Amino acid sequence: MSQSAGSAAVPATNAAREQGICLLARGGSIEINVQDAGNVAAARAFLPPGSRIYVSFLSRQSWPETQAAARAVRAAGFEPVPHVPVRRVSDPGVLERNLEALVADAQVRELLLISGDYAQAQGPYSSVLQVMQSGLLAKHGIRRLSVAGHPEGHPAVPLEVIRQAERDKAALAAEQGIELTLLTQVVFEHEPFLQWATALRAQGVRARIVAGLAGPASVATLLRFAVRCGAGPSIRALGVRPGMLAKLLGDRGPEDVVCGLAAAQARGAAPFEGIHLFCFGGFLRAAEWLHKVAGGRFRLDGTGSFRV
Repeated sequence: MSQSAGSAAVPATNAAREQGICLLARGGSIEINVQDAGNVAAARAFLPPGSRIYVSFLSRQSWPETQAAARAVRAAGFEPVPHVPVRRVSDPGVLERNLEALVADAQVRELLLISGDYAQAQGPYSSVLQVMQSGLLAKHGIRRLSVAGHPEGHPAVPLEVIRQAERDKAALAAEQGIELTLLTQVVFEHEPFLQWATALRAQGVRARIVAGLAGPASVATLLRFAVRCGAGPSIRALGVRPGMLAKLLGDRGPEDVVCGLAAAQARGAAPFEGIHLFCFGGFLRAAEWLHKVAGGRFRLDGTGSFRV
């Protein structure tokens, strides 16, 4: 009797985990480079209408390129979320003109504000908080905002400074009535992410928390794009464990991490709202991965992961 009951418990646990994996994929957001704008329409075969598609801002990118990519995302029936590296803003007028264009031409409702990987600001904004305090977001109807989260810290910024900034942005957004999302840099393990999210909740942070993951890519592709796309610090955090890096990424997707996150949800120990895929040049491949996983086209492999 007891053996039978124990056997019955395993499929129930697996079923809950499978359901959690599907739900994470169904609600997942994704990111494109401006070079991917021509492929956005094709992604309608994989992504639900209204899915958030973030538009990254690379080092040599122009503001008009961001605007064009955001228009392509909106035209395809998705929700564009352009990156705005505030240290690239040369003056408030540049920011205001870009907000006007993004809202008018692409009906942008949400931005991802980041400081950007620049040692010095090109204009008056050296931090995301300064833009949030400027009043320009409310002026142009931006009521949703994403900002970067750093579960593993940042090599160039003291950890206590990062943690204080995360709390300050969450508090200011709540005061301003902005729906805030803390979207992490790439994470390769679920435990540090969950510990970070749990700590934020314990400190009263009620913003949405989303785990940024590496979409399907070879290790070579990931490393080639990592620094350009701001994922370098997380890559270096795993540098002492190259075997784990190959296991987590290789020529697959982020199955191990997603499985760990879904297991935490099944246990009721998951203080976060979703996942986000960084594509590193493989946008359609990542969109197809989300589509397959959302549709349950995978199997648990018995090692704490799954295969698509």
